[in-house]
Amino acid sequence: MEISDLSFDTLKVRAGYDPKEHNYSVAVPVYQTASFDLGDTDRAGRLFSFSEFGYLYTRVGNPTVDVLEKRIAALDGASAAIAVGSGMAAVTYSLFNVAEGGGRILTTAQVYGGTFDSFKKIYPNFNIEIDQVSDIDDLEEWRSKIKPDTKALFVETISNPNAAIADIEALAAIAHENDIPLIVDNTFATPYLLNPIKYGADIVVYSATKALNGHGNAIAGLILESGKFNWANGKFRQFTAPVYMFRDSSGNERSFLEAFGTAAFTTRVRINYLAYFGAALGPFDAYLALLGLETLSERVQKQVSNAEKIIRFLETREEVAWINHPAAKGSKYKSLAKKYLPKGAGSIFTFGLKASEEQIKTFIDSATIFSYHANVGDARSLIINSPKTTHGELTPEEQRFAKIPPETIRLSIGIEDPDDLIRDLENAFGNAFSNKSEDVA
Repeated sequence: MEISDLSFDTLKVRAGYDPKEHNYSVAVPVYQTASFDLGDTDRAGRLFSFSEFGYLYTRVGNPTVDVLEKRIAALDGASAAIAVGSGMAAVTYSLFNVAEGGGRILTTAQVYGGTFDSFKKIYPNFNIEIDQVSDIDDLEEWRSKIKPDTKALFVETISNPNAAIADIEALAAIAHENDIPLIVDNTFATPYLLNPIKYGADIVVYSATKALNGHGNAIAGLILESGKFNWANGKFRQFTAPVYMFRDSSGNERSFLEAFGTAAFTTRVRINYLAYFGAALGPFDAYLALLGLETLSERVQKQVSNAEKIIRFLETREEVAWINHPAAKGSKYKSLAKKYLPKGAGSIFTFGLKASEEQIKTFIDSATIFSYHANVGDARSLIINSPKTTHGELTPEEQRFAKIPPETIRLSIGIEDPDDLIRDLENAFGNAFSNKSEDVA
């Protein structure tokens, strides 16, 4: 049976792995080795000229990691994928790869705090400028801020932390009108809830640390390409310039595009950035990610269900000023959620407390089931005060621009019993608001 004939839940368990190629091992083996024997000098010549595929060194490729790459590519309908050491490496390598040598990335302030901060501190040092729209939903602002040297649009499909939903199809159309790719971070949604490539995204990145793995036990990132973008349109010479190491059998130099076709983007990341910046994913961490991936549908489905029940509960509390999630009453993202996320808009959201800073601290410290740590998509439910932690790098002005007021609390809902989670929150409300005279209207 062809892989294209298989459903999502079959692919997440079996894609990218043939036991016959691994001594008939039922489980994906962990190839815990730094290097691989080259066999003989002739084979070494073929491997290093890329005329034969094989493993050389785990920093740039490993059989366990390869299974993860192929499996996630199958789930997303991607032409190729590469695994790296973290989600931040996936974002950075992707944007560097597209804007190398100078250019601009057009994005929004509604992104993970570390991503936002890296845009300030890292990219300008590499001659890459960052432009930001003030309103993620204003398509005309996106269109108007594209400049001649803009190299890509970048957006999170479901934003961290406020669960804003990007209109992927519309943004892809705007990007393609200008011969540039749309790069999306699909971490919150996972391929179970949303397939961005289906709606025109060209590059998809993940922090596999989050829901793809789902167990908070490994750091990992992934980059995928659709194989559909025209890198030969004149704006991306790095993909069409001849490269000495890619000589054909006649000695002619070839470009990344000529040598690797629909895998040109991820292969260039592998050979240039992964090889020399070195944020490699270890084989055991890849193995852990594969284990987590096997239960992706079941976990995310339960998390979405739990999140919607928690939202309904929070809507009954007078202490709650607002809730940011497409399932919340009055959310402006309901129509986009219906289009892009019919199975649910994820399990991560924010809400604001009508409370003093001390009450917010008491609320968080009173939670006993919700864990207080900086991760999302975990099987465990998590709570955090984003303005002080995950987005603490942002100045007060930048937090306002990113729509993260001081009273913001982010929840990542796990797979526990929802009634237990609600009782935990009820206890936190009771402790934080026991002295009504301290309440903030």
